[in-house]
Amino acid sequence: MIPTSYPPSEEIARLTARMLLEIKAVHFNSREPFTLASGLPSPTYIDCRKLISYPRIRSTLMDFLTVTVMRNAGFEAFDNIAGGETAGIPFAAFVAERMALPMTYVRKKPKGYGRNARIEGAMSEGERVLLVEDLTTDGGSKLSFVDAIRDTGATCGHTAVIFYYGIFPETEKTLGDHGVQLHSLCTWWDVLAEAKSQNAFDVETLTEVESFLNDPRAWQEANKS
Repeated sequence: MIPTSYPPSEEIARLTARMLLEIKAVHFNSREPFTLASGLPSPTYIDCRKLISYPRIRSTLMDFLTVTVMRNAGFEAFDNIAGGETAGIPFAAFVAERMALPMTYVRKKPKGYGRNARIEGAMSEGERVLLVEDLTTDGGSKLSFVDAIRDTGATCGHTAVIFYYGIFPETEKTLGDHGVQLHSLCTWWDVLAEAKSQNAFDVETLTEVESFLNDPRAWQEANKS
């Protein structure tokens, strides 16, 4: 069912951050930083995959994501909802259900046998496709999915995520230069504000996280092992 309530984007961001903290999807650790896929250290880590195990929160956030996309892109802007392998697949299914649209998913690389396909499901030339993912950091990983969608003859000018890091200034330019507009529910800044209001972490940790968010590249360079 398509949601009919439209909270302001600021309230959506605050509530999303609150829910992510409630299910302990947010991890802050300045003393023993996490290692990101890039190999660089970070005092922050988020696990949006946990959301699939919390139906009330999951349902609310999928309503938020659906109304955000419709409000920003249009109510009849899409013909197909595609999830990126693997984390985007369940969220694409939830959004597609709400929007009453077909759902597909995009493999990270061809499966290597059979049709050697990257697109699973029915996607047709000329369809307007929304790419759904759990999160984005610098936007780079989205480009391969977008290209695979476009290779079918479909178009893809929008991607929607639950969580956007919001600390790397090149992200929206990277996507924009590729003809893709980003839609998201909240950023690290929203999570930090909510964590402070809840006293969810000690002051030292929150201060170090804020330092990282203000200049992530410098923090990573200073904290390389």
